[in-house]
Amino acid sequence: MELIKQGAEAKLWKDGELLIKDRIKKNYRIDEIDSKLRKTRTRKEAKLLEKSHNLINVPKLHNVDEKSMTLTMEFVHGELVKNVFDELNERVRMNLCADMGKQIAELHNNNIIHGDLTTSNMILNKDKLFLFDFGLGFESLRIEDKAVDLHLLKQAFESKHYLHSEKAFDNVLRGYSAKGDKNVIERLKKVEGRGRYK
Repeated sequence: MELIKQGAEAKLWKDGELLIKDRIKKNYRIDEIDSKLRKTRTRKEAKLLEKSHNLINVPKLHNVDEKSMTLTMEFVHGELVKNVFDELNERVRMNLCADMGKQIAELHNNNIIHGDLTTSNMILNKDKLFLFDFGLGFESLRIEDKAVDLHLLKQAFESKHYLHSEKAFDNVLRGYSAKGDKNVIERLKKVEGRGRYK
């Protein structure tokens, strides 16, 4: 097994064609609380991955082990979108953004909030876009939660891909509008307005 990433919440291991997400114990938390939190988050992420797999491109879940707090899923080959986004051909980049919008709309139509929409949590496999890391995700019917989910992606573009952020996000909204609820885009304007005057 090869450690390929260590984040604040988990270690990611590659084991052949499988990816193992291992939730890290937090020493600053009381053991009982830490164990309960990690178990709940592992279970919740597994549920979101399974539900999303029937809707959009996400890694296929193979196993959930609540005892060891691990998720075993398909290893998706490709490039992190974060690493290739700015170098892509303009037309390819805009089509990719429209696809992002469509996939996010599919999630939202099924009341799934990703919770951490950034290009760091997307993989480009040839011309196929995969979303992953639903660790901060949850289910919600609220238009506000869906608008905030989109707003997080806009902020991610502005900080990581500022040269293309405006056009890129316009194309995300174009894709989203084709499949999603127009009320979410209306609410997004209000969310952005609030952010501006904090």
